[in-house]
Amino acid sequence: MTGKTFAEKIFGAAAGSIVFARPDIILSHDNTSSIYSTFKKMGGTTLANPEALLITLDHNAPPTNLKLANDYQVIREFVEKFGIKKFHDAGDGICHQLMSYYAKPGLIIVGSDSHTSTAGAYNAFAAGIDRTETAGLWKQGETWFRVPETLKITLDGKFQTGVYAKDLALWIIGMIGSSGADYMSIEYHGDGVRSLTVSDRMVLSNLASEMGAKNAVFPADEILEKHFGQKLKGVWADEDATYLREIRINLNEIFPVVAAPHHVDNVKAVAEVRGIKIQQALIGTCTNGRLQDLREAAEVLRGEKVPKYMQLQIIPASKEIFIQAMKEGLIEIFMESGANVLSASCGPCLGTGQGIPADNYNVISTANRNFKGRMGNPASNVYLASPSTVAKSALKGEITDPRGITANDVFPYHAPQSATVDVREGDDRFSVGTWNYADVDNLNTDQMFAGNLTYNVQSTEPEKIMPHLFKGFDNSFSDRVKAGDIIMAGANFGCGSSREHPSVGLAFAGIKAVICKSVNRIFYRSSVNQGLPIILVPEAVDAYRQGDVVNIDFENGFVSIGSKKFAFAALPAKLMEIFKAKGLVNYVKNK
Repeated sequence: MTGKTFAEKIFGAAAGSIVFARPDIILSHDNTSSIYSTFKKMGGTTLANPEALLITLDHNAPPTNLKLANDYQVIREFVEKFGIKKFHDAGDGICHQLMSYYAKPGLIIVGSDSHTSTAGAYNAFAAGIDRTETAGLWKQGETWFRVPETLKITLDGKFQTGVYAKDLALWIIGMIGSSGADYMSIEYHGDGVRSLTVSDRMVLSNLASEMGAKNAVFPADEILEKHFGQKLKGVWADEDATYLREIRINLNEIFPVVAAPHHVDNVKAVAEVRGIKIQQALIGTCTNGRLQDLREAAEVLRGEKVPKYMQLQIIPASKEIFIQAMKEGLIEIFMESGANVLSASCGPCLGTGQGIPADNYNVISTANRNFKGRMGNPASNVYLASPSTVAKSALKGEITDPRGITANDVFPYHAPQSATVDVREGDDRFSVGTWNYADVDNLNTDQMFAGNLTYNVQSTEPEKIMPHLFKGFDNSFSDRVKAGDIIMAGANFGCGSSREHPSVGLAFAGIKAVICKSVNRIFYRSSVNQGLPIILVPEAVDAYRQGDVVNIDFENGFVSIGSKKFAFAALPAKLMEIFKAKGLVNYVKNK
């Protein structure tokens, strides 16, 4: 009898099965006010499982405008009204760091944020969902899961000096690409796992989202038992489990790397980009704002000064970490070096707080995304790296090897790359009812709806989303799109954050369907929740030429382009019910 993977054990079903389950923890943050509005539209009056809710105020903490301040107050009133016990107010920290107080082996955790996967470091199944689905969970207590196939990554050896978990995470992304683990569960195995701290594991689990994965998970081993201070009964895969893919990596062979603009899988050795001038640096975020990260940065910055005009922001991931960093003298080291130490929040990572870069700035950051415009300015460039690399580069004013050597490293892998495409003025991509983005891979949520607008426009206000839809990518789209239009797109459509604004806007506009080569997992769930069909037919995308007439037959499962027909798998009956109801809100309300 074939053994089971971690995910198959958690859900009690084989990979590919659709199961319904009740999550143990349901995370939301600043988007809770929007979720609450959707909950009420669903007819929600009582919570199915209030003990499961974990709510934090972090993405815009402290609030940066009046609307956000009022949203925060709505959330506080909601928490009070429903007696939510797991609540963290502005300044307490970033949601994925605060999750460390609650995550335990074997739990099912979901959250309305794409980096909810971070909790996999604690041997939990943790995955991101969107706001509408979160509202449905508040009301019903359960949701559907497709049991994912699994990617097994075996680690041998240990890191050399100057190499860190962030380098390994980017290394893997550079190997397999930003959609290389699409919809998969990632399991970390091997002797090398024992050399990774819980903080290291959080980095790797966090960046699973940037590999396209549903979740990532580590065993409940002696490292985790030491962290909890007790023996643990975890969940782990059988030795004879079946994996979709297996990768083996020798940690001793890893060297410092960066993700160059504008994709996280555009990975280069630090040596390959050495000397590129930078004007701004960021150490923090849910990826690298822990005490271990701050200690590594302080070792570099101790007794040094950043150059004149260098903007170095440092953000502890939680108040608790901030206090401990003060006790250890780390904050003093940072401030004496010329850094700005900001309140525990997400802020600059998604361009909603302090630290938005100026035009033509090169930024080096410990964050998890470097999409064009991600930090609030599409005229800047973002490189991703480890805290040590960021600190060393901030001191030198240029990208610098944290090992203090002049190396000749060359990153050995080249994941399939696609340029960041912006549709130029006058380049008309619309013809015969179809928008032609067939040449655009990795069309991300920031291009569809800018991240710095996420909390200024509620996802429950589609008419306010419309004017901003695809702005900066195809400026003509929002003015010309009409009901019944079809979108043709490339691979990894909808990658990026869990914000549902793009799918809400496209559904509201009346898009008949998106036909693409592949789709980001969270975006797919979001599109289902909004009643927006996403159809995966790579052959149709390759065959399409602008001006072709495209038709879709949902009942019989085929796309026709002129005289050619391309079949696609019929959608599950429960999902078709949601489409027929015009989205999850109506489906839940009617149920």
